[in-house]
Amino acid sequence: MNSVANQCSNHRNIELDWLQKIPEHWQILTLRRVVKNFVDYRGQTPEKVEMGIPLITAKNVKDGFLSFQGSQEFIPFELYSDWMVRGLPEVGDVMVTTEAPLGNVAQIVDSNVALAQRLILLKTYSGIIHNDYLKYYFMSLSGKSELFSQATGSTAEGIKASKFKGILLCVPSLLEQKQIADYLDRETQKIDALITAKKRLLELLVEKRRSLITHMVTHGLDADAPMKDSGVEWLGKIPENWQVISLSFLAQVKTGVTKGRDLGSAETVRVPYLRVANVQDGYVDLEDVADIEVLPEEVASFSLKKGDVLMNEGGDADKLGRGAVWKGAIEPCLHQNHVFAVRCYGVEPEWLSTVTSSSYAKAYFESRAKQSTNLASISSTNLKELPVILPPREMQIQIVNILRNSLAKLDALCNAANTTIALLQERRTSLISAAVTGQLKIAD
Repeated sequence: MNSVANQCSNHRNIELDWLQKIPEHWQILTLRRVVKNFVDYRGQTPEKVEMGIPLITAKNVKDGFLSFQGSQEFIPFELYSDWMVRGLPEVGDVMVTTEAPLGNVAQIVDSNVALAQRLILLKTYSGIIHNDYLKYYFMSLSGKSELFSQATGSTAEGIKASKFKGILLCVPSLLEQKQIADYLDRETQKIDALITAKKRLLELLVEKRRSLITHMVTHGLDADAPMKDSGVEWLGKIPENWQVISLSFLAQVKTGVTKGRDLGSAETVRVPYLRVANVQDGYVDLEDVADIEVLPEEVASFSLKKGDVLMNEGGDADKLGRGAVWKGAIEPCLHQNHVFAVRCYGVEPEWLSTVTSSSYAKAYFESRAKQSTNLASISSTNLKELPVILPPREMQIQIVNILRNSLAKLDALCNAANTTIALLQERRTSLISAAVTGQLKIAD
């Protein structure tokens, strides 16, 4: 269950405490009382084309707004009428994602669009509910708790149109709804501006971090050191006494255990294992470690050893190839097949892990990756061909130690920025929740 779902517990009786606290003149209505048509876009979305009717997908719907970062998708003009026969969107209509993720909400800003599967369009009664207010209601904790209380599914929570109809919401007068929506427009805009500024600062810090790593692993500590051609066209020059060697000559690349195998009636043991989410850029996150069932004889072959460099096979672009050194915090501990364990014998593990965070390694991973929709993966064969810049062993250790101090300061700034962003987002949610449940007095 995601963090929003954790906040919005499925114990509906507990979450409905807010019903006892709303202003006396507000109404409690089911969504069917304020929505005249629930347009559920299910089925297979028409094949996408390069030009046509703009398509809004679930991934475009964020919490309160639409985002089209990356390429815009389209469906053919000639298929628009058949696909949208369920209901045409109008400017201002509220749409909610029904799964993956559940409960993101935004409004239609251009009626000349098509909606993809996993979206539901709410066509409201204009004399009862204000669409701007309805959007903010579904952004509040009370609105999200109502959604999650009606959701079903074990792996990916979802909600059907029929369940939407029974969702409860608190409804003030139309005038108050407009006042609340206008107030939240102003206040969330201020908070969003602060969040945007902090995110930009975070981006700059991450860029500075990678730039520092890249310079140190390609040029070293001596600015006046004699340089030579690396032998790799896109890599340029490196210090004269350094080498460039393929990873296959420096380490053994081990694949992990496959999740979801059918082991039949065989005797198994349950042991901890690491997933892509556990392997962060430069460290291993052990806050949420899952277990997996394997055959007893597989424990030894798939177990990690202290000093192994964990490298991700893929996932989102930022996860591709990122690495961290395993310190042996859990024994035994296995790794999933989407996480490589690189067992070093010709390179210092900390040096290799640092190299994976450099721009040149990231560029290599991306150039060799197999791309699919929003995901990328790299094979063990391509990983083994990674050109590793290799200073003398003593220099590897020295550079890593100096970098550790510099990166600690940058990481502290990144952590502070992330903390501020989280607090601002929490403030935003709390403000919306208080306003749409009448806990916050909005000045006339």
